Amino acid sequence: MSKIISVHSFRGGTGKSNTTANIATLLAAEGRRVGVIDTDIQSPGIHVLFGLSEEKLPYSLNNYLWGKCKIEETAMDVTARVGGVIKGKIFLTPSSIEPGEIARVLREGYDVGLLNDGILQLIQKMKLDVLMIDTHPGVNEETLLSITISDALVIIMRPDQQDYQGTSVTVEVARRLEVPRMIMVVNKVPEGFDPAEVKARVEKIYNCEVGAVMPHSDEMMSLASAGIFAIKYPDSPVTQQLKQLAAKLVA
Repeated sequence: MSKIISVHSFRGGTGKSNTTANIATLLAAEGRRVGVIDTDIQSPGIHVLFGLSEEKLPYSLNNYLWGKCKIEETAMDVTARVGGVIKGKIFLTPSSIEPGEIARVLREGYDVGLLNDGILQLIQKMKLDVLMIDTHPGVNEETLLSITISDALVIIMRPDQQDYQGTSVTVEVARRLEVPRMIMVVNKVPEGFDPAEVKARVEKIYNCEVGAVMPHSDEMMSLASAGIFAIKYPDSPVTQQLKQLAAKLVA
């Protein structure tokens, strides 16, 4: 039975795309066929983590939404690009970073129902075990769609007052949409914070499971999205938290 996992945050800059790419890679490393779809059409970027540039994107999600290709034609096999030993497969459906394409989406919008159909078709055509959806920050129509069709929703936040308030909105929306499972991730926790206290506080505030508390990492900052962190730094405390989260999501 395939699983759809959406990864979301109320604000940008929380590490949402990094978390999505790393979880996808860790799940594929264990032998699963994993799809990753970038539905952050207004500000795409997860393709960079898989070592891709605009010139190497023959098709994007935008092409599918404009009726220029089938959804399975957008799925690029990026398994060999992540390094390490990957027993399964990783297929990426990127969004276009061409300014004209982004401007068109902002100007005209797109058929959100078509995106829904594409997500389900992608799972079937590519025989995916897991599909990871990297969402657009905030609450909009495509985000609501992703949440609605998901088996699990991962909400990324930082231990920041703005994140605490904004995340409350996302949690409330997810509960109203009756998402089967919701897991919080607290990211970029500064040195000096007690992870157990952070976990307990977040679980109390949102009455929701915390799947990982990830410390701030200079190594992550230095990597600067030039690859998959869990592959390059397998012994990092961040990687250990990512592995724990990945296991929870497919349990």
